Amino acid sequence: MRGKAKNITTVGMLCALAYAAAAMGRVPLVLFLKYDPKDIIIAVGGLIFGPLTSFAVALTVSLIEMFTISETGILGFAMNVISSCSFACTASYIHKRRPAFAGAVAGLLWGWACMVLVMLLWNYLLAPIYMGCSREDIVELLLPAFLPFNLIKGGLNAAFTLLLYKPITQALRRSEKHA
Repeated sequence: MRGKAKNITTVGMLCALAYAAAAMGRVPLVLFLKYDPKDIIIAVGGLIFGPLTSFAVALTVSLIEMFTISETGILGFAMNVISSCSFACTASYIHKRRPAFAGAVAGLLWGWACMVLVMLLWNYLLAPIYMGCSREDIVELLLPAFLPFNLIKGGLNAAFTLLLYKPITQALRRSEKHA
């Protein structure tokens, strides 16, 4: 029972941190696209606790964002979940299969690539709806706007996750020894 309560508390803290990062760390980059660092926290949580944690945090934070700080409603919610999960769940799944630092690196690189490709597809499918323009207009934006945004976003998320992952896991190991 104690382990279950600890896990729930940890996931709750990851949700709170990821939401704070999304709310306070938004940086406009291209068009309406804003970078926020929440996926770093979602990915670190997934690397430590597994892909299901990444999914739960991404879903929870995106839902809270939809009702508080998002301007894109249900479509923004869907895009946030898809983007966060394609990055963090992929990274954490690969790391779970290869639980060493090299597995974390490989997972983050594959997560980055997956997120870029998945978001190009979903921007093609959904952006015409929330931008109120034709699919042809979106096709013209895929390479000059959506691709660079997702490359930058994924690269920043992978790099910062990699920088934070090892110190966080070491701190967790030390705290468990003293508990």
